[in-house]
Amino acid sequence: MCIAMLINENIVLKTEDALVRTIEIFPETEAPWHYHTEVIDDCFCLEGIIEVQIKNPDQTISLAPGERCTINTGRVHRVANATKEKSKYLLVQGVGKYDFITIDL
Repeated sequence: MCIAMLINENIVLKTEDALVRTIEIFPETEAPWHYHTEVIDDCFCLEGIIEVQIKNPDQTISLAPGERCTINTGRVHRVANATKEKSKYLLVQGVGKYDFITIDL
């Protein structure tokens, strides 16, 4: 897989302490490993299959349309599209100041 390239990102809501957006990603791509210091991620699959990969403890959660998972503050993670079709998900982040701290693994 290669580092994720967004096909389309649509901001639904952006305030000082919340960010909601839909994200479409290319097939067989992934976001960099990262974490957030204040916000919790709630990831809802809308189309395709989304893999949420999380560290400590290591786990991979595959999401089909209609399924969701929560990634707690400070937990290293990334979102991947392991399929040969585009995937789309809704990402709800809050409550707190948004940051995106990348980490090399």
